[in-house]
Order: sequence, then structure tokens, then C-alpha cells
Amino acid sequence: MIDQCLVWDAHTCLPLLDDTNVAALLLHQQAGVDFVSVNVGMDFNPVADILRFIAHFRHQIEQHPLLCFAETVDDIPRAAEQGKLAVAFDLEGAIMLQNRPEMVMQFQRLGVRQMHLAYNRNNSIAGGCHDSPQGLTALGCEVVLALEDAGIMLDGSHMSEPSTLDMMRIASTPVCFSHTNIKALHDHGRCVSDAQIDACAATGGVIGLSGINRFYGVPEVTAALLADQIDYLRDRVGVAHIGIGLDYMYPAERPEGPEGLDRTYWWPKTAGYFTGLGDIEACAPTQLTSLMTELKQRAYSQEDCAAILGGNFFRVAQQCWR
Repeated sequence: MIDQCLVWDAHTCLPLLDDTNVAALLLHQQAGVDFVSVNVGMDFNPVADILRFIAHFRHQIEQHPLLCFAETVDDIPRAAEQGKLAVAFDLEGAIMLQNRPEMVMQFQRLGVRQMHLAYNRNNSIAGGCHDSPQGLTALGCEVVLALEDAGIMLDGSHMSEPSTLDMMRIASTPVCFSHTNIKALHDHGRCVSDAQIDACAATGGVIGLSGINRFYGVPEVTAALLADQIDYLRDRVGVAHIGIGLDYMYPAERPEGPEGLDRTYWWPKTAGYFTGLGDIEACAPTQLTSLMTELKQRAYSQEDCAAILGGNFFRVAQQCWR
């Protein structure tokens, strides 16, 4: 906890490698984070690899004395009371469903609690944010219903604007963006428009703000810049719809991704990748204490800070998780 607030980081990335040591997540635990959602696969990862990553990560989490796998929402405050970091998984994309909505429940049983339906590029289910405009397909509508039935949080990150708006129109549970930023402040394909922000809030959802430098257009994201994005959302839709999803990427000792991965396809130069700012950098979880200080200097109340740092995502999880 930070200043008695339950802290929820809606998205982080461990190296997707067979020998990753999940004890790296203690950086989150030592920074006062109580829950973190860990990516276990993207649209370009083969299903067999994703299953291995899930098994490998989960085994280590369940064996570690300071980590706890969050099967239910109630596991999160229970872990916090014990000084442990609660962890669950998320998927980035839907190709791993292999066009079968019934696969959703199988991933839920393996620990996936959050999922978006396309990773940057279009697929048979939804449109990606760096591709030609595409909304949800008929199959995509089925997958949305399957996700809600399974108790997996609907996440609009990395998806096209038409797909996210379609998803929010048909959803009966809150829809979130686990890790994104504000297009009105920096026009990048991974950032959300005012229309998306308004629609998300109308579902009761939460916009999780990332600390990725490219989505701010700066070399380094400070607590003040992150607070500027919080100010924008507060003024537009209110504190109840703001959260944190830093998208911190734990360093890998060797290249990730399947053999033959075309990085310029998934992260196109036309969207600003591999140009300009150099490597992608993200705020570390240790910066959340500075963010709390910055928010208090801007006259956010303790109640507001608690909602932004974790209470809002916790509320949505209570509504979505099964």
C-alpha cells in the first residue's frame, strides 16, 4: 500500500521467456503495489508458448512467499494485509482463442482476468489501433459475451477506436482501458479519443494511464506529466474513471518473441516506433509514491488518490470477475 491506499497496476510485462524469474515482480511489491496484472501473451505468440508461460509464471508465483495468485477479488486485500503482491494474468489480443469463443473460459481457468481483442493489428475478431479501421466482427461480438460470462474484464487497449466503441455499446459490464493515454494531449494511435473516454465512463469503466514515453511524445515521463493526464480525465469524466496501468516492461536478458517475428509489422514505423525517441521507456512502479505526492500538491483528496491508485479498478473487478 501507498499511504493506506490499495494500489492496482493494471498491466505490466515480464519477459515472455521459458526461464523468466517472476521474483522480479518484487519491484512492484517493494514499491507498495498490492495487485498487478501480468501479460502472458500477445496476438503473435503461439498458443503453445502462451500455455508454457502461464504454467511457468503461475508455478513460481504460487511458490513464492511474497507473491499470491489472485483467483478472486477477495484474494487481493487479503494478500495486502499479509504484505504480499497479488498477481493475475492478462492477454493482449484474441488470436490465441483460435476463433473459438469457448476458449475464453479455458483461459479464465488458467488465471486470465483481463483481455483485449486485438494487438495493434486487425484479426478475425476485432480491429487493431495501427491498422485500417475495423470494428468488431460477428465473432468478436460472441467473444465479448463469452468474456463477460467467464468473468474476464473487457479491455480496449491496443484496439481500434471503432472496435472499442462497438465493444462498449454491447457490453453489460464495465469496459476498461488497462494501459493507454490521452489523444487530446498527444496524438498517437495507442492513445484514446474523447469519444472513447466518454463511452468508457458511460459503462462504469476505468481508463488506466500508462507511463510509456512514446504516448506522451517525450523522452521520459515524470509524475507531473502523468498527473496532467489525470487532470484531463478528472475534468472530462471524473475521478471515478481513472486508474493506473504503467505498462512497465521488466528487462529481458535476450530477445523475446517467436522465431521470425516481424517487429515492424506489429509496431510500424508509420506509428512512430523505431524512430525518434529511441527505446520505449515506461515509468517504474517506484514512481507511484511521487505521483501520490504530486496529486496531493494539486489538491486531490485522500479519497481521490485512493480511487485513482487502485480503488476504481478494484471496484470494476468486483463487478466483472467471477
